[in-house]
Amino acid sequence: MEWLLRMKDAIDLIENSMEERLDIERIAQAACSSPFHFQRMFHMLTGMTVAEYTRKRKLTLAAQELAMTSAKVIDVALKYGYDSPESFAKAFRKIHGIAPSEARQPGVGLKAFPRISFQLSVKGDKDMDYRIVDKEAFTVAGKGLTVTCQDGDNLRRIPLFWQECNTDGTVEKLGALSANGLLLGLCLDMQPGQGDFTYMIAAEPSDAAAAASFETRQVLASTWAVFTAKGPLPGSIQNVTARIFQEWFPATGYEHSGAPEMEVYPLGDTTAADYECEIWIPIVKK
Repeated sequence: MEWLLRMKDAIDLIENSMEERLDIERIAQAACSSPFHFQRMFHMLTGMTVAEYTRKRKLTLAAQELAMTSAKVIDVALKYGYDSPESFAKAFRKIHGIAPSEARQPGVGLKAFPRISFQLSVKGDKDMDYRIVDKEAFTVAGKGLTVTCQDGDNLRRIPLFWQECNTDGTVEKLGALSANGLLLGLCLDMQPGQGDFTYMIAAEPSDAAAAASFETRQVLASTWAVFTAKGPLPGSIQNVTARIFQEWFPATGYEHSGAPEMEVYPLGDTTAADYECEIWIPIVKK
């Protein structure tokens, strides 16, 4: 598939630029994609951000260089983009568990983070039904949490956040406030380079005055591809979201627009096998 070749070109460029500062616009251009869409796709396909992948690869190459040459630690640090030996040593120890100077010791253990390759996986066992929706700008009220995609932090903390909001009465209050009987999970302020974003449990309020006790945000008009997830949460929605990025985007002429992503939850038993909710992914035509 064409998208596999584009992703390969992007990885080739990343690997050939290890001694340079990360230029995400240039890398995304190699994938014939916008910077936002490329970074979002990369994370959903690999489980890490582009910056995280690049950092791990640089520290792998740095360890090999220190172990097999007489290069000075400071020279290797500067070569791979670290401003000081201290920042390099901190990052090196986090990956390898030892100081850079120890990498030359005989028999010392080092970690090697391999180059990523993308391969075609023929699935096709399930159709992906979707619809395209244009929605005008609207206001939401709710409670937010800052999370990161790094190391699966978002997959752990967001379900816990829902549990907390159920326990403290936030979900019940938002359900009563909702103009359409729906609760929303919004991914806002997404920063794909760092993997940070704000996750907000919210509703479209029926009464602006009643919403005053919550944070309010304006969601701009956009076009969304809407998918249905069926089954207990959070597994059903996490599985469908993964399929959207791994299967649907590569098979279509759309890319992520950078607008907020939304989960739309009808009130009901979210642990039931027949519970249905929706995933709204903002899109633009390439």
